[in-house]
Amino acid sequence: MFTGIIEEMGTVKSIRRGAASSILTLGATTVLEDAREGDSIAVNGVCLTITDFSDSYFTVDVMHETLKRSSLSSLHPGDAVNLERAMPATGRFGGHIVAGHIDGTGKITAVKKDDNAIWYTIQASNDLLRYIVEKGSIAVDGISLTVAGITGKQFSVSVIPHTVKNTTLSQKGAGDCVNLENDCIGKYVEKLLGTAPQQSGITKDFIMKFGY
Repeated sequence: MFTGIIEEMGTVKSIRRGAASSILTLGATTVLEDAREGDSIAVNGVCLTITDFSDSYFTVDVMHETLKRSSLSSLHPGDAVNLERAMPATGRFGGHIVAGHIDGTGKITAVKKDDNAIWYTIQASNDLLRYIVEKGSIAVDGISLTVAGITGKQFSVSVIPHTVKNTTLSQKGAGDCVNLENDCIGKYVEKLLGTAPQQSGITKDFIMKFGY
């Protein structure tokens, strides 16, 4: 479990690509201070397992399913990534519950400065937007943020300078892809209540049948 409070920005040192998987080697320092093989690390919000490490790098395996659902497939050597260790039982819960299991990706459509804050507007699919509520929590590339607004197929977050400076948001602009993880509470409530979205019975044939 993570909190979405980024500890440091690491750097992609190398990528070994398989037929449908990858092995990433990432440069880092802070998150390796108490590292052990098998530990969980969130990389741009994706929970991955340390398979090898030193005092300046660590290696993780990325399986096919993870590459399909996240933006990790678009990484290149030299890219910066957000890093966070799993939350210790004695730690402060500074953000919100982040599992490191990406629900999908979104695309930044606008970045606008607002006095000391910066607004990021992100386009997302309806499958993701249904769980996003104004003033609720969202993890964007692993960063715990508060939803400031929702319009149509987009939502916006207002980010303080400290967060922008210390995460990869400082390098993101319109057109860039980001990993999104919805607040888990809504998904569990929906599942337990059996209120999954119903498929509409309105089809092209239905409309034509009635002369439209």
